[in-house]
Amino acid sequence: MPEFVITIIIVIAGIIFLSIFFSFVPVGLFISARASGVKVGIGQLAAMRIRKVTPSRIINPMIKATKAGMDVPLNKLEAHYLAGGNVDRVVNALIAAQRAGIPLDFERACAIDLAGRDVLNAVQMSVNPKVIETPVIAAIAKDGIELRAKARVTVRANIDRLVGGAGEETIIARIGEGIVTTVGSSTSHKDVLENPDLISQTVLNKGLDAGTAFEILSIDIADVDVGRNVGAQLQIDQAEADKRIAQAKAEERRAMAVAQEQENKAEVAGMRAKVIEAEAEVPKAIAAAFRDGKLGVMDYYNMQNVISDTKMRESIAGGAATPAKHE
Repeated sequence: MPEFVITIIIVIAGIIFLSIFFSFVPVGLFISARASGVKVGIGQLAAMRIRKVTPSRIINPMIKATKAGMDVPLNKLEAHYLAGGNVDRVVNALIAAQRAGIPLDFERACAIDLAGRDVLNAVQMSVNPKVIETPVIAAIAKDGIELRAKARVTVRANIDRLVGGAGEETIIARIGEGIVTTVGSSTSHKDVLENPDLISQTVLNKGLDAGTAFEILSIDIADVDVGRNVGAQLQIDQAEADKRIAQAKAEERRAMAVAQEQENKAEVAGMRAKVIEAEAEVPKAIAAAFRDGKLGVMDYYNMQNVISDTKMRESIAGGAATPAKHE
């Protein structure tokens, strides 16, 4: 084989080897780390590749920590990365805590990060408290007047309670509960309008931040508006309900009266039917009396005269009772 062919093969093999080497070993990152004072070897960077760890995700945060004067072991950074944590955010939080004088060690910062909390945001909130604005909360005083209040709560992150502590939703719910309790225990809504700080002081003294990831610094009532007269509305509704009940009972009594009247009419009709039936028997009795000789013709005529005379007297009496009409 010609010598130049062998040379070409060696050059090509060298290029391939160097390409594989530089793609597998981040030489540029190694140089940056060494220049920043981070003690890391080529073998450690290659081992990170084997463990499927992105070297830049470990080395760059470590460079920042070293420049900030912190000694963070490489193995711990890699372990936090493999556990699914955000190494860069943890290192930034440690640097911010160190600058602010907040006691925060690496293990706690990792625990907070793995718990799903933003550890850097928590450190920043410890230095610069956050204002949480509650929605409009409606409460009713003892005089039945509704008050609609809105509060602004200034909170600071509590690093020690970030793991397992309740969040902002719990703070807002407890503030709402405190406002409802305070307004509800007031004799008049005017007392609350005259002293809105009554709400904030009462709520603040309840220790509503217990078990949460925050420390409440202050509670300020931003706005208090008068709402509906709930007491009067309830009385109106009660009166309307009483009215409907009375109407229902009156309708029941009317129906019973109508039924009683119909029953009485039925009884009168029955009695009239019996009278008519009895009157129909009179001619039969007279005829039987004639046949048996118990009644004579003159007796019958005398009886008819008496009946006619009685009817005439009744008609005269009825006409006299009716007042005469004047033309």
